[in-house]
Amino acid sequence: MATGSLDKAGAYSYSYADRSVGRLVTLTESEMLDNPTRSEATAARIIAVAKGLFVAGNYSDVTTDMIARAAKITKGGLYHHFASKEDLYVAMMLGDFDEKRRLFGQSVASPGTCRDRLARLTSDYLELPSQDRDLTHLVRRDINTFSGRERSRLINAYQRALPRQIETIISDGIRDGELAAGNARILAWSFVALVEVVIGKYAEKELGSTGAQLDHVLNLFFDGISTETAGRTT
Repeated sequence: MATGSLDKAGAYSYSYADRSVGRLVTLTESEMLDNPTRSEATAARIIAVAKGLFVAGNYSDVTTDMIARAAKITKGGLYHHFASKEDLYVAMMLGDFDEKRRLFGQSVASPGTCRDRLARLTSDYLELPSQDRDLTHLVRRDINTFSGRERSRLINAYQRALPRQIETIISDGIRDGELAAGNARILAWSFVALVEVVIGKYAEKELGSTGAQLDHVLNLFFDGISTETAGRTT
């Protein structure tokens, strides 16, 4: 049986019972990818097929039978790695959010203006494969399925991966005088909402390219849509 967790720094780790050494082994996600054992490779395959199934269907519609068949393992083999569908889902989401936290964290740490850094973060997000972008939305779609500790872990992992990093960049922009004073957290959620609009099917079709989507978000957030914006003084 396997479990996943986030440490205090937000890094995802994966623990499993390795029968070959007779003890519980804990690895970071990067260690799993760099040096996968057979057990780790199987767990990674289970998570990979689960991502596609959970994106395509509602949480309640995806069964462990479906996941086992797609991963080409027995149901018992699935339960060897994950105690339940909930455990698998949580491990899948925590791992995905940790990858995104590290990816978007590069923009937070990068030099440049607030607009430059938000442009880099948003570009990184828009250029993700569609399934990886869709995974980000699952936590809100499915969150009412969970309660207690698991619910809190999913919400916190999502917030650490995206809104809080945007909030950090916006806070820096306010501090440096690039943005007007305001509530950085509310502004961060407003920015997230703008990005979500441009990845909708209609907006993707109308805007036509990642560059146009990025420009739409940045121009709307920083400049607004008023025809008087260009002549406005502060």
